[in-house]
Amino acid sequence: MTILGHNYIGGARSGKGDVKLLSIAAATGEAHAVPFLTATEAEVSAAVDAASAAYPAYRALSAEARATFLDAIAEEIDALGDDFIAEVSRETALPAGRLQGERSRTSNQMRLFAKVLRRGDFYGARIDTALPQRQPLPRPDLRQYRIGVGPVGVFGASNFPLAFSVAGGDTAAALAAGCPVVFKAHSGHLVTSELVADAIERAVKRSGVPAGTFNMIYGDRVGAQLVKSAGIQAVGFTGSLRGGRALCDMAAARPQPIPVFAEMSSINPIILLPQALATRGEAIARDLIASVVVGVGQLCTSPGLVLGVRSPELTRFIGQLREAMAAQTPQTMLNSAGLKTYGGGVERLSKVPGVVVVAAGGSSEAQNTQAVPHLFKAEASVLFAKDAPLEEEVFGPATVIVELESREQLIDFARNMHGQLTATLQAQPEDLRAYQDLIALLEHKAGRLLVNGFPTGVEVSDAMVHGGPYPATSDARGTSVGTLAIDRFLRPICYQNYPDELLPAALQNANPLGLMRLVDGEQTKAVVKDPRTA
Repeated sequence: MTILGHNYIGGARSGKGDVKLLSIAAATGEAHAVPFLTATEAEVSAAVDAASAAYPAYRALSAEARATFLDAIAEEIDALGDDFIAEVSRETALPAGRLQGERSRTSNQMRLFAKVLRRGDFYGARIDTALPQRQPLPRPDLRQYRIGVGPVGVFGASNFPLAFSVAGGDTAAALAAGCPVVFKAHSGHLVTSELVADAIERAVKRSGVPAGTFNMIYGDRVGAQLVKSAGIQAVGFTGSLRGGRALCDMAAARPQPIPVFAEMSSINPIILLPQALATRGEAIARDLIASVVVGVGQLCTSPGLVLGVRSPELTRFIGQLREAMAAQTPQTMLNSAGLKTYGGGVERLSKVPGVVVVAAGGSSEAQNTQAVPHLFKAEASVLFAKDAPLEEEVFGPATVIVELESREQLIDFARNMHGQLTATLQAQPEDLRAYQDLIALLEHKAGRLLVNGFPTGVEVSDAMVHGGPYPATSDARGTSVGTLAIDRFLRPICYQNYPDELLPAALQNANPLGLMRLVDGEQTKAVVKDPRTA
């Protein structure tokens, strides 16, 4: 594996900068031999220009051609072998099994978007045929479908070096939509990013798509310029609330404001309902702690808050949680910055009046690169404090359980809690029937509502929603996982009285793509009977 450490711009490599970044092994702190050169202002501009130049030709490609390109990316990712997995593990301390699964998830989501392109429903084709005899005014022929918005800036996430990174969901959705990408590599996995970018570049050459369809830049401080660049028409981001909000504000302040689709902060509450606690409390406690510590808690959907109403069953459950957390061992986090942030979060919670540490798993055994799992218990009053200290995400293997005084307190919290990626009900059927008012509130507050199970583990599918009201995301109408993610990078365009032979294939009378279309208010695959040609 040859590592160059230079930026990817318009199908070529560029290393004009003199600010160097180092790839640091998560477990040992050792630096990779090759430094990575931060993109200069000119290189960032060149990457955006390359994407802008590629956009007209790339958007004009057929859906089948774009699907073939995504399939080629998937094949190149699958071909990244054991030496690649070993390098990613060096950078992130993630085990080989996790990374092999993530590699498959990354290639499979490319293939899933290829399937979307071949299916054609993303076009959203709508046709209102002309009504020349309508009184008092005739109706013109109107035809609508959706096109890619233009070049998209994508920011790599720290916690998924493959599935939310260079060839991750945002990149896949943007490329599927017909939008070239300028990707900002995450400093926590620089070598990994380069190896995946190489795979995409091989797919670019294999597929014959324009060279500027994919670009990648390095640097900790190049993001602001990328978002402010006139050629960028949308942004995908997964990271902290502070970082995502800053990008949103920058994008809104542009002469031409653009959307930022930012996934930011979620505590993913677990709500324990009475019958579930009574019938399977011990199993819930065991599986809940497993969900909290999986991936060292570095998952967007990690359960950060557990709620239950005071009862003997809840008291017993808290004891079971304590035992399960005390049995956990410290684990190495993805990078030192993440460990520092986690440590700060644990310290902050520990100092909140009314919050106590119930268990700290294997704290005496922790090394300086490892996070100690924590279970906190908070008084109900803390949950309703004005500054909402329990709703500030602690990104790592920690959770807080709150013993509420009444059902009414639970309803009150659900009514006022922040937006979330997920909310989970541990419930029996009779619980669900008894708590319909709670469920209605949670539907308003979360992007994904689970009954039993746990939110860690996000299926990449047509029906998945990985989004939610602010601050979980900047726009609750979208998702960053699943095929609906393509909608974020599409916009509608309407053709009025356009000659049939010049219309996009998706809108032509003969329906050459065989699409299901909305024609004069009816869903149909039929050929359109056009009054203009009758």
